[in-house]
Amino acid sequence: MAFIIKAIGGITALILLVVTLLGSLITLGGFLLAAIKVLIVVIFLAVVILIGFSIFRDRSRRRRDTADI
Repeated sequence: MAFIIKAIGGITALILLVVTLLGSLITLGGFLLAAIKVLIVVIFLAVVILIGFSIFRDRSRRRRDTADI
């Protein structure tokens, strides 16, 4: 009888351990998805800022070129 109780306790412990690990994996997955989304937004903003900077630089160069002529 004691062996059956130990076996049931061991199986229950393994099941609870697997459930806990799956919960941790789901939490880690959610964190990684949020981090990827933030990274995408940051890259998008950097590209938009670089495009604006290059447009501004091109306009200032054209003004300087027309002033030299």
